[in-house]
Amino acid sequence: MKKVKVGVIGCGGICRSTYMDNMMYKFNVIEVVGCADLIDSRAQYMADTYGIKKMTNEEIYNDPEIQVVVNLTYPESHFEVTAEALKHGKHVYCEKMMAPTFEEAKELARLAEENHVSFTTAPDTFLGAWEQSARKYLDDGIIGKPVTVHAQITAHYEPSTPYFDLAPKYFFFPLHYGGGFPFDLGGYYLHEMINLLGSVKRVTGFGGNLNPVRKYTNPRHPKYGEDFIVNTPTTLMAALEFENGTVGTFHISSDSNHTRHFEITGTEGVLNLGDPNSFSSLISVTRAGADPKAEKIAAGQTPTSQTMKPQDNEEDIQNLGEACPTQTVQLPILHGYSSSSRGIGLADMCYALLNGRKPRCHYDIGLHAIEVIHGIQESCTTGRIYEMTTRCERPAPIRPSALSLTGQEATLDD
Repeated sequence: MKKVKVGVIGCGGICRSTYMDNMMYKFNVIEVVGCADLIDSRAQYMADTYGIKKMTNEEIYNDPEIQVVVNLTYPESHFEVTAEALKHGKHVYCEKMMAPTFEEAKELARLAEENHVSFTTAPDTFLGAWEQSARKYLDDGIIGKPVTVHAQITAHYEPSTPYFDLAPKYFFFPLHYGGGFPFDLGGYYLHEMINLLGSVKRVTGFGGNLNPVRKYTNPRHPKYGEDFIVNTPTTLMAALEFENGTVGTFHISSDSNHTRHFEITGTEGVLNLGDPNSFSSLISVTRAGADPKAEKIAAGQTPTSQTMKPQDNEEDIQNLGEACPTQTVQLPILHGYSSSSRGIGLADMCYALLNGRKPRCHYDIGLHAIEVIHGIQESCTTGRIYEMTTRCERPAPIRPSALSLTGQEATLDD
């Protein structure tokens, strides 16, 4: 099988905990050639553990064998690393989000087009099992026409560890520029909403950086009692209007206690969605007659002959249809990749390069998602509705399958 050679820049926590194992062992289309990191020991560990080359960024950019650069650096470095890779004619897969600002994201999109290379971006969890199954159920009309979407994720990000930000290992990026909660977990919800409903037309919102001055709160921390600055939005409450007419709410905050809610209401029911930060959530539908009770029918009888008696008049017969209760049932998961599969977007990109098609995690989705967050912040500041300037195609769905764990990859080879 033909494989696509990749080089990894950024060997920190997300690379070590998830990505490298998946790139090496889960997706057969990917061949990792080498890795680089500003902290030499991190790159050396990856090279020793996985039998790949320790390289510098420049060596990866200039290696003619490497087709794709995988950018797993911190958000502040995403723009610099991706821009250099694109300028060197490399395809790029970037961890979330593609850049800290909308302006930088637009420049990366321009560089990708100028250099005729493919550029994709995480989060790629919308290619996972429950997310793709929800897409099929929605497209098949299980809740009729979508009317509203409601997405909410809140958490309390006030780190009390004595090691907070003292070393790269303890760098808590969601409280730093480019890594705020809306850019972190918010990206998962936005990418899944785009997967399900398409482009956003306009947004409005309230919130922002509600508590920019914080204190080191652990007495064992060397800076205990001192202030530190949070330079990123932490709480946003927004209203979204999609091009397809669906309207919705988007509530994301790292300033309050934990909650999570995600659903789409439709003309005929409600699709109860999972956690878009996970590949393995359960999904359910709430609608009339969702859980019908099977009747035992004797030979020669039909449901009509059992439930309709000769004395039933026309009004009684019509009322039988009205009495169907609303019920909630769990829906079967129809797709593969229900286990941790970060990097599936990279695998899909590799098959896209081999097969000459558009990758499902194309940068236009990431660019659109960043503009949604940008537009909400603009609305917070100006008090006006923000009209979106970008749009994106809904990514092509992945076909359902009942393949083995290693066979699931065939669904990406389209």
